[in-house]
Amino acid sequence: MPNILVVDDEQAITNLIEVYLKNENFTVYKFYNGADALACLENTPIDLAILDIMLPDIDGLTICRKIRERYTFPILMLTAKDSETDQIIGFTMGADDYITKPFRPLELVARVKANLRRANKYNQPAVKEEPDPIISIRGLVINTASHECLLNERKLSLTPTEFQILLILCQNLGKVVSSEDLFLQVWKEKYYENAANTVMVHIRHLRAKMKDSADHPKYIKTVWGVGYRIDE
Repeated sequence: MPNILVVDDEQAITNLIEVYLKNENFTVYKFYNGADALACLENTPIDLAILDIMLPDIDGLTICRKIRERYTFPILMLTAKDSETDQIIGFTMGADDYITKPFRPLELVARVKANLRRANKYNQPAVKEEPDPIISIRGLVINTASHECLLNERKLSLTPTEFQILLILCQNLGKVVSSEDLFLQVWKEKYYENAANTVMVHIRHLRAKMKDSADHPKYIKTVWGVGYRIDE
């Protein structure tokens, strides 16, 4: 079963999360500071991380950034703050999702499962399916079976969320996909007021990794007031 990294300096919260995740047969590695959590990553394969923002040594956003320098597994930010700015900063650092304290443990478990499903780490089919066809668009190559992406023969290191967004845009080649549709398909949650900002930040990350210009894009084009499109 997937290995979950939990980092929070409040022992009661880490213990609560551990109980609920273990009830789902997840393996939990819990830590109360950032240094020990980063050390764990050196020797332990992790499938998803739950990071508190406020920690005694290294803040969760810094840990998130350090993880993204080497790993692509999903990151869920756990924070007492509920401002749009904090959410955008978290996504900018590479987070895939966030949940605000106080939280309902069952909602946290649901978010963990949803992010793992997007990363193809949870509930994989028992029977191996035939590989999906490779999508190729002007030097951009997406292997939907291996979840690998190449741009001009250079491998793109994408998070599961970024990969899913890019895949959806490529599957709708020449068509505009609205921010609402992207959010519903990728996050599989009800579209809320700030969801467009969430999508926008991930699009910005994709463009940066693809070295694509927002003003004169070769791939992801913004259709203002509507959504995003990749042309043939």
